[in-house]
Amino acid sequence: MTERSPKEVHLPNPAIRSAPFTALILMALSAANAWTAQVTEDYAALSTGFCLCVCAAAGLFGEDLLQRGYHRDREVLACIAVHPGAATRHTAHAVGASECVVARNLERRTGDRLLELVADGATPALHSYRLAS
Repeated sequence: MTERSPKEVHLPNPAIRSAPFTALILMALSAANAWTAQVTEDYAALSTGFCLCVCAAAGLFGEDLLQRGYHRDREVLACIAVHPGAATRHTAHAVGASECVVARNLERRTGDRLLELVADGATPALHSYRLAS
């Protein structure tokens, strides 16, 4: 068994290393830094603290958008798995999204070779897909 140096930190839980947790910790630390800087009238540290708070908030917002996209991908793939040959229009209606968003999603998953185009309709809304074999 190897010994760790006293300064080494081990984070065993992946949830602790996740972007939302890290962003919240960064936001809390930068807010504390900004408050301390305001009390000591250190305006450079104050502006740095505020900038870090904004960056952490942007990180949380970006993570939320990314997770929403992954959730939509899973919904679309599940719908196609249950209804092979379903048209884009029907898939969009089933997952509750707009046709253009689902069409982009389906084209991206076809490019990833997760889906196959079954029927090439006149418009992207009429294309139909199935899981790639």
